[in-house]
Amino acid sequence: MNVLQGKVALVTGGASGLGEAICRRFAAEGATVVIGDIDRSAGEKLAGEIGARFQVLDVTSEPAWLQALDVLDRTQGRLDVLVNNAGITTVGTVESLSLEAFRHMLDIDLVGVFLGCKHAVALMKRTGGSIINMSSMCGIRAQADLAGYNAAKAGVTLLTKSAALHYAKQRYGIRCNSIHPGAIHTSMLEKVMAQVDNPRQLYDGWVAGHPIGRLGRPEEISAMALYLASEDSAFTTGGEFVVDGGSSL
Repeated sequence: MNVLQGKVALVTGGASGLGEAICRRFAAEGATVVIGDIDRSAGEKLAGEIGARFQVLDVTSEPAWLQALDVLDRTQGRLDVLVNNAGITTVGTVESLSLEAFRHMLDIDLVGVFLGCKHAVALMKRTGGSIINMSSMCGIRAQADLAGYNAAKAGVTLLTKSAALHYAKQRYGIRCNSIHPGAIHTSMLEKVMAQVDNPRQLYDGWVAGHPIGRLGRPEEISAMALYLASEDSAFTTGGEFVVDGGSSL
């Protein structure tokens, strides 16, 4: 317990889903948690429950990132852990997905991660720390009906490695890794199911695709995030951490 005592952590998309689970776990382990999200109501509610602070953050906006980090600098004076978790999933093949939807997904799922990796460094390199980028199994393996999501998450996978190399070569003391969940039962999963004609068939297909025989739970991803945020992973950078119930086997 308290393996993150004294650390300051910013979690984007932290008001729900995997981000919420990570915020809860980090707070329980002693971190000062800042929940970054566009959903003020949910973010402030969660912050009150776990003793965190809420910061409005649209990850697609560079000025919003700079403002959030400036507030962190003035209130905390440091940033030890950044979890780039904010994301969306829109169903569509390379033929059916609109250009608008494709660009919107890239803006949130990939550009948002880039902006975090780019601008958090100024604050993080004072003390060193850990950047954790939420990718997906879809960042490693393709699906025909997730063309935009595949593109965005594959981008996150290699952006993570490029950033990790840069931080290491600059001797910033910042490590950068990606997490690749399988299908995890969250509100995002339910939003994906709402986009198809037969959500039950889709859900059963997800379960069948995981040899372990079930979907993942958010706390199983937060456990991996905790490892990567803690000093237990001090020699770990540029890695792809697959938490997928065997679906990639």
